Amino acid sequence: MLALRLARGSRPLVQMRRLLVATASAGTGFLFLYVLAGAMDRPAGSFPRLLWALVPLAATVQFAVAVARTDPATRPRQGLDAVGLGPVRLGLAAAVSTAVACTLGGVLALAAFLHLRGDLTGLPFDGAGARLLHAEQPLPLAAALTLLALIPLTASAATALALRHRASPTGPAPLTGVPWGVALTACGLTVEAYTGPNGAAMPAGWALIVAGLALAGPGLAYTCGTLVQAARPGALRLLAGRALQEEAPRLGRPLGVLCAVAAAALTALALREGTGPLPPLGPLTWPAAALVALCAAATLLTSAVESRQSRSAARAALLDLGTPGTVLRTAATVRAGALLAVCLPLSWGVAQLTSLALTR
Repeated sequence: MLALRLARGSRPLVQMRRLLVATASAGTGFLFLYVLAGAMDRPAGSFPRLLWALVPLAATVQFAVAVARTDPATRPRQGLDAVGLGPVRLGLAAAVSTAVACTLGGVLALAAFLHLRGDLTGLPFDGAGARLLHAEQPLPLAAALTLLALIPLTASAATALALRHRASPTGPAPLTGVPWGVALTACGLTVEAYTGPNGAAMPAGWALIVAGLALAGPGLAYTCGTLVQAARPGALRLLAGRALQEEAPRLGRPLGVLCAVAAAALTALALREGTGPLPPLGPLTWPAAALVALCAAATLLTSAVESRQSRSAARAALLDLGTPGTVLRTAATVRAGALLAVCLPLSWGVAQLTSLALTR
């Protein structure tokens, strides 16, 4: 009840973010149901398709966690501990809110899937959806509900864990993840080279690459902040560099994931010119890719909102001291430019290495 009251009393912007989480959950749930219907029609080769469907699930869960972290209702406040609303209870309330949003998306996905199959009322689009979704095969309801329940359960568990360990490391601690991230990325490239473009272990290789870039992301963002304020910086570069170093633990991981998504898109375009791999999810491969890319970009933007919220006191202090607003906006532009200057070549380099590994 507490989670529902907090959700009902939230501001419109927060409600919009929750609706976006529900939309992403609906897209992921629809992909799960599509894979299940395909498995009923052609059981052979259904397991690799299910592995590929876990990629949108991971992107949706990451986005849901980012939205929960920016929710004002989940931030600890003075006096709430006295009424039993400590960090643990607030984290559980956020997990319940996330589960409600994801469950709503799953219900919408199931309704849309059954409608397109003609299981509810008639056949829309002249039966095109029925042929695509294998309406001639019965859909096991228990298996469908189990797959759809995987989304809210995973997202709520990840939200509870993320809010329980909310404190971010400061100082040069983000740099410790760079060697491990490079090692994981190298392992992923090795798996890609071993399995080939159509191998069953290809999702595992991409998972290692994504994990490696996400682990190295905070260190890369922290290094960008160091470079911005190098060589006798002025007030503007010093402000931008220090703020980027402070934001590195929050922005680094979603930035690394977005770099991995960009590298995957560049790799797919490079391989499409040749023979290229087979579409892992059939006609829904490109919609699934768009869902992953949008979730990754939305996660980065939401993490930037969280960073802005955490720096609200410092920003107010600078404005009270007479700092022009243009200086703060220019510093934000410098931070964004520094990140782009590092992430674009990184994504291109990973894409080139992946293309070489898959076309050796």
